[in-house]
Amino acid sequence: MRLSPLRLLLALALSPACVVPAAEDAPQSGGRPPEWVSDVTRQVTLGSRYLRFPVKEGAPKRSLAVVIEGGPERRFDIELADGEADWWASMDVAEFRGRTATIRADKLPGGSGALAAIDQGETIWDAGGLYREALRPGLHFSPRRGWNNDPNGMVFFGGEYHLFFQHNPYGTKWGNMHWGHAVSRDLVRWEELDIALYPDPMGPMFSGSAVVDRDNTSGLSPDGRPIVVLFYTAAGKPTVQAMAFSGDARRFTKFAGNPIVGEFTAGNRDPKVIWHEPMKRWVMTLYVGEDEPGKKDHRGREGRADYIYFLGSADMRQWTFLSKVEGFYECPDFFSLPVEGKPAERKWVLTGANSDYMLGAFDGERFVPETPMLKGHRGRGFYAAQTFSDIPAEEDRRIQIGWLQAPSPGMPFNQAMSLPLELTLHPNPDGPRIAWQPVRELRALRAKTDVLGPLVLKPGDPNPLAGRTGELVELRAEFGVAGAAVIRFEVRGVPIAYDAAKGELEIAGHRAAAPLRSGRGNLVLYADRTAFEIFADDGLAYVPMPVIPKAEDRSLVLSVAGGEVEFRTLEVHGLRSIWEPER
Repeated sequence: MRLSPLRLLLALALSPACVVPAAEDAPQSGGRPPEWVSDVTRQVTLGSRYLRFPVKEGAPKRSLAVVIEGGPERRFDIELADGEADWWASMDVAEFRGRTATIRADKLPGGSGALAAIDQGETIWDAGGLYREALRPGLHFSPRRGWNNDPNGMVFFGGEYHLFFQHNPYGTKWGNMHWGHAVSRDLVRWEELDIALYPDPMGPMFSGSAVVDRDNTSGLSPDGRPIVVLFYTAAGKPTVQAMAFSGDARRFTKFAGNPIVGEFTAGNRDPKVIWHEPMKRWVMTLYVGEDEPGKKDHRGREGRADYIYFLGSADMRQWTFLSKVEGFYECPDFFSLPVEGKPAERKWVLTGANSDYMLGAFDGERFVPETPMLKGHRGRGFYAAQTFSDIPAEEDRRIQIGWLQAPSPGMPFNQAMSLPLELTLHPNPDGPRIAWQPVRELRALRAKTDVLGPLVLKPGDPNPLAGRTGELVELRAEFGVAGAAVIRFEVRGVPIAYDAAKGELEIAGHRAAAPLRSGRGNLVLYADRTAFEIFADDGLAYVPMPVIPKAEDRSLVLSVAGGEVEFRTLEVHGLRSIWEPER
């Protein structure tokens, strides 16, 4: 994916240091401009797993190149510390031990100690404090160091869920797009692995997807065994689509015949690939912006239109245009779901980056919408969600993860991923609609459980949650409401209210529709250090919300106003961190 100006402003606003550095050549406090040295180099013999680079938040960005003898050349921008560092970014060079690396900076102030400070080590910087940081999300995946945004290439292979993601290993702001990589066997605990895709002469590695090629349709498997194939946007000039592959889902080889899809228009991106069994071919959905008189795109620009292209291929190498659908902007996902209670009835789902979606039919060539554009999530800070491919067919589960735009200010990492979410098609009077629920595997994190319901709560009654505290919390409630009652929770000081008369949920000032059904409602809440996620109305109202509660406030409060509320169930679970060892 490419960061549009709007998304760039969003990213900066969410970043822990929204600082515009002064111009490099501006006079310093002493009134004299700095003396600059261009093309500064240093050679080192690689003897450890990591090269470690000093980072100073808000410092002017420098362009570095690391040229490894007999190996790759890696280029990136970094807020390089000329003096004291805030943290250290790492580059894994284990496979090049014993070789010489030349580190070149485009420009440094005279007397800078930046290149001399680059060191080596067997662990990343501050490995002992890893996953213990004050604002490390305890329930949501976040990278060890650096920035993350879109989830990419989500695939189940070899008994593991593979989560690839847009990643800047060298800073806490967007840039230097790599594909980071993490794996999990249970969708709960994640192990971050080495970088899967590095930028190359074709450009930075923007968003995409992954599939398992079981029958070697690509001809890329040397022994005919299943391989994982990554599809990504190489965001250079031109902007093209490419692929990489691996037999062990650890080390990936970029296809020698890249690109596999050329540029339609500048900025076309985010290939999502699926296997369409009836037609026995691969289908790619791809965002393409077109010049089109009389139309407006997602930003309201005249003469522009947003499209999702559908492409087909038998071998992953050669792709043919099939059709297109208007109205979706970047990061498409495309899959089918059965309607709850009607397993023989399935609908195709096409989503865009903002999670709005259409339901329809797909014949292997053309998607025919059967609904208007439908609202996706009802909160804030949830973007570019993708679902896992190749989950075993007998499970018939569709599991989604989105970019959770939840900053961790002052930390050497920034942003996170949503909880893993299970999607279903819930029957409704207006037709089936997507419902989101946290995956059942998260129950393994429950460390302490209080079951308080059933109970009836009236205005003025004492707080039934008194004496219960928690930092990482799961709260579940099912309730019936008489009259115009308002249910008020305060979770670690964050106000959450449900107004029965309005059928509306409010969290930290943000409102979302969540109507009662036959006088009854339900709510599930997960509270973390940098974000809350709420599921109401049987998951039809999914409300993610970046929020940072006060570290010292672990209180839980429940009250009602305007009428009594019958809580059929009321449960509070204290949760362990996903970074704690499994028990």
